[in-house]
Order: sequence, then structure tokens, then C-alpha cells
Amino acid sequence: MQIEPSDVHPDFVDLLLDAVLLVDAQGRLVHITAASERIFGYAPVEMIGRSMIEFLYPEDREKTLAESKLVMAGHPRIGFENRYVHKDGRLVHIMWSARWSEADQMRIGVARDVTQRKLAEARQSATYAISEAAQNAADVSALSRDIYRIVAELIPLTGFAVAVVDSETGRLDFPYQTGDWDVLQDPSASRCCTEVLGLGKPIQLAAESRTSETTCRMALPLVTSNKSVGVLMLSNREAYSSVDAEFLHFISAQIATAIERKQLHAELIRAARYDELTGLPNRRLLYDRIRSALARARRNQSTLALLYVDIDDFKLVNDSFGHAAGDVFLQEVAARLQGCLREADTVSRVGGDEFVVLLEDVRDADGANAIVEKIKSALSRKMVANGPAVALDASVGIAIYPGDGTDAEQLLLHADRKMYLHKRKRSRVPGAE
Repeated sequence: MQIEPSDVHPDFVDLLLDAVLLVDAQGRLVHITAASERIFGYAPVEMIGRSMIEFLYPEDREKTLAESKLVMAGHPRIGFENRYVHKDGRLVHIMWSARWSEADQMRIGVARDVTQRKLAEARQSATYAISEAAQNAADVSALSRDIYRIVAELIPLTGFAVAVVDSETGRLDFPYQTGDWDVLQDPSASRCCTEVLGLGKPIQLAAESRTSETTCRMALPLVTSNKSVGVLMLSNREAYSSVDAEFLHFISAQIATAIERKQLHAELIRAARYDELTGLPNRRLLYDRIRSALARARRNQSTLALLYVDIDDFKLVNDSFGHAAGDVFLQEVAARLQGCLREADTVSRVGGDEFVVLLEDVRDADGANAIVEKIKSALSRKMVANGPAVALDASVGIAIYPGDGTDAEQLLLHADRKMYLHKRKRSRVPGAE
């Protein structure tokens, strides 16, 4: 049987997934198809007779009015995008095709909901941006600052903070915060972080009123496939919608991966440049710092000194009390050496019981000798490890730039030789009580 066009129901346009709108010269809706309810949340009867500008997201009104003038001037437009506020409060991204009917004095527009496409693009863009930030940021603080900039472009924010779980102690640190949520002064912030980490899911806190403003807060766990690395904390003037929450959940996973990657990178760098037992710079980092110090000394025509410190008869400590106790003593030696120095100086562990001290801006050998006596005095105070109390002594060799050498190798060799000369003159077995 042949179907004539007249047999087709005239409301077939209501089957279209896109909404078709007729808007008069004053910007009022004259007609809109049934798809409007799916796209905007409003039934056609709720929109007809009202100005389109009422439904627009305020930030997009100016550019939309400019676009409307172009259409009414006889320039058909395809692909213009703007945002509307859905009946439930969320943002809807719309792509338009529109033309002006001079005979009817109306704009004819076709509205396509591209919200999901825009969300997918935003997710992809954020993923790339966070990944790039993880590669370029110097540390977790810098990474958190970059993440704030990325998230703030996608979600309204009045406050932002990142809490990170210390991989060694399990303690929560706050490397970065900005805005109206001062997490360091808010006792509830740490409790909130602990709760979020325990639950493993986001928490939207009750709104708080301050004078005439209301602040809504959300905390999201930062979880990788291996562990929880921290908490993302946000605040805003309005409650976060379900779409925002879904997007933030996705973003938090990217942030967690970026933070874990940055922490792993920092751990690898630390392992490559610091002594595992004492936490002091190792030989590689020491050489870097000596070269930098020498460059400054040449530029400023100043003097520096290297002290080569060897703990006398330390083998007897290990033999008498065991290597575990010996390790504790070495950690205490490292701490006491650091306590004898200025913040700008460096002490490095270069061997089992051997340390090198770099002193910048030392006037002469007398200045270096004064530090040597300070070190000897610090080591002579008895140390305790699992019972035994031991007083240590050290043989120390001194090299002064530029008289004893002009590069790191020459200065270290000279200080090492001087240390062995002192060591031959004395030998003492550490006593125990």
C-alpha cells in the first residue's frame, strides 16, 4: 500500500533528536519541538513565550546576542556553540544551525545537545594537561599548583587544596592550597581526609554560611591501582552537580596517577643522590655540589675547604655490638656532623664510616680547623644504641681551595691523604659502658 505525504502525522518533527525552535525578532520563543524537554529539561509549554536569553548561561549571553544579530542580518550560521542552564541546574552545551526567515520575521534554529562530546573533549584535554604537568613540575607542590590551574578552567572553584600521603610515614601533608578553604587552620580538614581515605569515595560536606555567602565543599580520594596517595579538596559557592562530581571523579584518578608518578620520580632521584642509611648526600651529589661551589669561589675569588672525616676504629664498634648497632651509630654521627655546620654547608657519606664536609666561604685554614674541633667535640659525647654507650673520635684531613687543589678530584685526594697521615699517628679503641 502506498502512503501519501498527507497521511503522515504533522508532528513527525517531534521525533527528531534535535530541537527545532522558532524565535521572533524580540528573541521570544514562538515554537519549540518536543526534544526541548530532553535537552533543556523544560517542556515546550514552559518555554514558549519566554525570551531565549533567560535560559542562557550568563557568561555566554553577550556572544550569543552578537551571533543572533548576524543571523537576523541574513547570515545563516552552522556550528555555533553556547551553553544553557538545564532545568536541574547543570550546564548543557548546544551546537546551533540557524537562519533568518524574512517572510516570517523569525529565526529558525536547530539545537543539538553536544554536552557528552564536550565532556569527553574536556576529559581528554585534562588528561593530557595533567600528564604534561607531571612530567614538567619540579615537585608535588608545583604539580598541585599546575593541577589547580587545569581544574579551575573546567569546574567553578573558590578554594582548592591537595593532601598527600607520605609514602614512608603515612602522614598527611598539604603541599598546596589556595582560595577560601584554609586546610591548615581547619581542624575538620584532616578528619575529612582521613574519612575520605577510609571510605575510598568522595564526600560532599554540608554547606557552610559565612555572612551572606555559602560555601560548599567536596573531598575526593586520590587512588591509583596500587594505593591511596592523597585527597583532593574543593570548595565553591554552589553545590557540585552530579555531572561535576562525575567529572571530578575522573579527574581525581588522573591526578592520583600524576602524583604517584612524581613521588616515584622523587624517590628514584633521592635513591640516586642520597645515602639510604643516613639520608646524607652521596658521592655523586657531593661532586655536583663541589663543582658548583668551586664555580662560585672562582667567580667571587673566595675560599672553600673540604674535610675528609674517618671515624677511628669503627670496625670494632661493628665487631663488638653488631652491624645493627653500628648503623644506629652512623646515623647519629651523621646527625652530629650536620649539627656542626651552617645550612649552606654540605656533609656527605662517601664510604662505610667515611664522610666529607664541604665548607664554603672559609677565610683560611684556621677557620676549617675550628670546624674540625667542633666535630671532634660533638663525636666525643657518648652515643647509645641498644644498650652500649660509645664515645667516638675521628681523623680529619683538610684541603683548602685554591692552595691544595683547583678541582674536586685534587681537593678530595689531598684531604684523603691528610686524613691518613693523622690516622697513622693515632689509634683508639672505642670504650663501652
